[in-house]
Amino acid sequence: MSSADAVARETAWLTAFDPTDGLPALHASQGGPFELIQGYLPRTPQQRRTQLYVIRKRLQEVRTAHVRRMARHWFELRIVWPSSSPSGAAEGPQQALDEAVELVLQRVGGLMLDKTHGGRFLSVAEDPAEVTVEYADPTDSLPNRADLLCTVSYAADDAEING
Repeated sequence: MSSADAVARETAWLTAFDPTDGLPALHASQGGPFELIQGYLPRTPQQRRTQLYVIRKRLQEVRTAHVRRMARHWFELRIVWPSSSPSGAAEGPQQALDEAVELVLQRVGGLMLDKTHGGRFLSVAEDPAEVTVEYADPTDSLPNRADLLCTVSYAADDAEING
């Protein structure tokens, strides 16, 4: 494992789906709400599609002992959600975004007694033990039929290494 592939590992977890583990699918091809799940932001984002981007906001090396250190990745999931609906009502897309965020939180929370995201990390959302969701004010986007935006932030720790 390398700190350089942390975004790819987390993206793989978010796109993975096993119908027997009880965690929700996030990708639309598996019945989830997102048409696009991707590591890193593209130069030209797609329009009118439900999108989730995995971004690393910070990398911190934590010294755990004299010769041991651990990489802590601070992830931000950027969710882009179309504000238009067939009925023209603004409330529907906002509720759908809330429902999609709930699925993301379940997926980030991981399996009971396994917070490693399938062995991809030492632990995720455990130190600190928090996940934060921030919504952009829809007042700006709704009149212009622009996308609704929110971010989900949390940390993931890698295995300790000598160094």
